[in-house]
Amino acid sequence: MIACCLHKYYQSLMKMVYTVCMLTATLETCESASDRCTSSSISSCNDCLYRGPECGWCFQEDFLVGAALHERCDLVSNLIKKGCISDFIESPLVKVLMNAVSTSSQATPRDVSLHLRPGSEVHFILEVHQLERYPVDMYFLVDVSASMQDNLDKLKSVGFSLSQKMQEFSSDFRLGFGSFVDKPVSPYINVHPPKIVNPCSDYDIQCRPAHGFIHMLSLTESVTEFTRVVQQQRISGNMDTPEGGFDAMFQAAVCQSHIRWRKEAKHLLLVMTDQPSHLALDSKLAGIVVPHDGNCHLINNTYSETANMEHPTIGQLAEKLSENSIYSIFAIEGQQYTWYEDLIPLLPGAVVGKLESKASNLKELVVDAYKKLLSEVELQVESLIKGVFVDVTAICPDGSTSPGLKKCGNLKPNEKVLFNITVGMQECHSAGDGAYIFLKPFGFNETTKVRIQRSCSCRCSSATEHTPGRCLDEVTPQDCENCRCNHAEKTKDDQLPLRNCQADQMQPACSGRGLCLCGKCLCDQSSLGRIYGEYCEMDGFSCPYYQGLLCGGHGQCISGKCECSSGWEGENCNCSVSTETCLTADSRLCSGRGKCVCGQCQCEDPRSSGQLCELCPTCESLCETNRKCVQCHLFNDFTETKTTQCNSTCSPMVHYVNQIFDSESETFKNCLIPTKEKCHYKFQMEPIFGGEQIRIFRYPECITEQSYFPTFIMFFIMTVVIGVMAIGILKCIVMRENHVKGASPVDIFSLSTKKDYFHTANEKTITYRRDRPGESHIHKMPLNDI
Repeated sequence: MIACCLHKYYQSLMKMVYTVCMLTATLETCESASDRCTSSSISSCNDCLYRGPECGWCFQEDFLVGAALHERCDLVSNLIKKGCISDFIESPLVKVLMNAVSTSSQATPRDVSLHLRPGSEVHFILEVHQLERYPVDMYFLVDVSASMQDNLDKLKSVGFSLSQKMQEFSSDFRLGFGSFVDKPVSPYINVHPPKIVNPCSDYDIQCRPAHGFIHMLSLTESVTEFTRVVQQQRISGNMDTPEGGFDAMFQAAVCQSHIRWRKEAKHLLLVMTDQPSHLALDSKLAGIVVPHDGNCHLINNTYSETANMEHPTIGQLAEKLSENSIYSIFAIEGQQYTWYEDLIPLLPGAVVGKLESKASNLKELVVDAYKKLLSEVELQVESLIKGVFVDVTAICPDGSTSPGLKKCGNLKPNEKVLFNITVGMQECHSAGDGAYIFLKPFGFNETTKVRIQRSCSCRCSSATEHTPGRCLDEVTPQDCENCRCNHAEKTKDDQLPLRNCQADQMQPACSGRGLCLCGKCLCDQSSLGRIYGEYCEMDGFSCPYYQGLLCGGHGQCISGKCECSSGWEGENCNCSVSTETCLTADSRLCSGRGKCVCGQCQCEDPRSSGQLCELCPTCESLCETNRKCVQCHLFNDFTETKTTQCNSTCSPMVHYVNQIFDSESETFKNCLIPTKEKCHYKFQMEPIFGGEQIRIFRYPECITEQSYFPTFIMFFIMTVVIGVMAIGILKCIVMRENHVKGASPVDIFSLSTKKDYFHTANEKTITYRRDRPGESHIHKMPLNDI
């Protein structure tokens, strides 16, 4: 009891705080609105209305005689204080009109009419509540690939028990059935003819051919018929891991007449699989490039375009599920559960449950998923209008609320959810009735239609029939039939007022888009946008747009052409004149191979590519590109006349330095070149501001090409002679040393043992003859031959 009282006290306190905040915000808004409405830049009634919903325009002719035109615009209360009669104040009302409330409706109100003007916004409450017992249509979409055999067997016996369990939530429950595998094309299936007919031929099992989607049973109350159809099912097979689930879901959602979805029922699409689904771009693996057209393609209950159209995108699937109020329940077995968990936020009204082995928990999974779907109410906003915004704040039964929240959970049957709807108009893109916004609680078959009536221009109508009213700034020809120039404005030259309405004598009066009255242009009204300017030469619609902005937001539309602001150019003023984005690190414009257009490099050399034209595998090096330029200077001895001539034919400037310059910097491209005097020079490219220059350096030793080869031969001969002489000298030294020391120990040993030395039979002497290199002679010395 105490907690309840505290809760009520807290709610009352919050309401007081909210009221104080709103009052403070209103005062601040009034102060800022007064500044907007009295701006000196206001020059017309329409301009006044665009300043804000609080602004009004006084079109009373004698109001503030002699005052500036912008003083006709102000807060309505201020205009009345200044002496403007309320009947002469142009200030369209902003209001909300709701139709009678229907007590049997789940969404109240069903029709709302809003009157808006630029800068205005309105609020209303949308009430949504779930019925306790609701008709339910459940369509089973089952993956019948070989890995789903056990789940398919379980499904054959679950139909009756599931129907019994759903009686707790609905007295009108219907079941339907369809199957899918994958697109029957390579590489998804084996296209060998026997495999097409029977994908399980390797296992001596008779399987069904692979198929994208086959509708087996329309929604029916007969559980017996559902069980019979399921028992007739046989598994199929394919090659890759993902299946064609999205293809099948899309057809089940859009083929309303085949599935027989009932308008008054909850639509549940139960998808049973153990693998992820192919996505849209996967179809290109099979050479299928035609995007899905979003239509139903069932012929004889079989998806006929499965091999011709891509898989639908997730966005397309989400759109069709929402459009047909279909909840998706994914019953997933195996490791792919997390894949579908990531998918759920992308599909409205979708839940995922983990399917246990052999689908033993299928009945409980479906019931729990249905309870979760019934416990949530989410509001969707459809058919938004350009320039009009819609904000939604859900007020849940527990009192919780948060700006931008469009969903409440943990609801019980018959509990109500309130949605605070704010609709505002930022700017006018067209006027009139015919514009609608739809507020749809997802999964419900009821929609609230909101009609938007926009007041975008001044009508300046008078309360009395005898006093024709006009806005005094943008008068239509019908309002000015009795308009006459003042006596002071009359001149002897009747053409003078007309000339005042021409920008020049060659142009039509008021640019052909207005009426010249008393030497001033009264511009025409156009449903496309505003026409303005001294000669009606400016408008807001006839010039090119860029990214949704007239003249790219960088210019004015004058006489159908964009006049760009400083720093911008191009037909729609979208091109910056700056070339900073086209400069390389060494300050070269587009790497010297292109020009900068609209802040981007356009390569003039067809061999180059890259953002800065820096890629050119087949281009000549800088050495080859500038060799002729350098030779022009070197061969003409840098005479003043020739230098000027060379500089006029060479894009860079050339500078000569009579000394060697040796740099290892990577920014320099060094090149050697021989001159006519057979001397070698080096030139290098040196970047400078706005381009680059060539600097030429001369080697001080200046080795000529004529002396280069003989010197090399002489050096080689001298090297050989010196080597031979060194060997001879070394030999003489060795012999001299041996002579000084006497005979060698070997010779002494030989002389001292001459009589005792015998040649044995093993000693051989081999002689090779030049004329007969293959023969050999062996000479043996007898033992007694001493």
